Amino acid sequence: MLAAAVALGGLCLGGGVWLGRQQTGTSPAASGSRSALEQQLAALQQQNAGADATPASQQRQLELLIALERKAEATALLEPLADQQPQRWGLRLLLAELRRDLGDRNGASRELRQLLNQRPDQIEALQLLTLLQLELGQGNEARQRLQTSFDRLSKPPAKPEALGVGLLLAELIDKQGSPGQAEAVLVKLATAFPADQRPLLARALLLQQRGNLKQAQALLAQARNLKPGQADPRLDQVASAWGLAALRASSRLPTAKPSDRGNP
Repeated sequence: MLAAAVALGGLCLGGGVWLGRQQTGTSPAASGSRSALEQQLAALQQQNAGADATPASQQRQLELLIALERKAEATALLEPLADQQPQRWGLRLLLAELRRDLGDRNGASRELRQLLNQRPDQIEALQLLTLLQLELGQGNEARQRLQTSFDRLSKPPAKPEALGVGLLLAELIDKQGSPGQAEAVLVKLATAFPADQRPLLARALLLQQRGNLKQAQALLAQARNLKPGQADPRLDQVASAWGLAALRASSRLPTAKPSDRGNP
């Protein structure tokens, strides 16, 4: 269920999400030749080595280092920035991702724990820490952390953050081989957030993988009916994967007639 529910739930368990955001528009293909980026970087490094460094120029230097895959240098630049600006939690998250990319999983975990000490329910940090702990064979520790966060956030009335944490917890429990317990989490989420499609979609995927296609179809239809008349590409994606042409067709908006479109 892991990869599919990630796509459906709008969550991402793997590392690289924050890193990808930071790289937007700075890749060599998008911003010109590598040599041009190297020239920009050299000029910024000279500027930032003196008294002319500004937050904007340091940010640009960081973006260029990442775009050029010079992650060790990016890490060295980012470390003091994250320490100096603890309120910018995204810097600490990016630092954790860079450490993981460089093979320092323990260092990445350390950065994420520091972030979570300040923001214990920060979903991107929880996602990346869960992934790291799975890689380090610490799945039970990851589950305990997520369960604690989910239980706290789920106390009535449930906080909005409970949805993301609960979906992640269900993913982890399923990955550990307990789909029944994972489904129980999703049922609880669907009850707490009755207008949100994601718990229903994740549960449908879980049941489909267990061979219960009929009930999975019913859950997809229930998710679709939460927003009648609105096309949802996530439902199309699942319906296509399962060969459910009828469901896929019924989840689309009808094509407007020329008379319905109004005058140009």
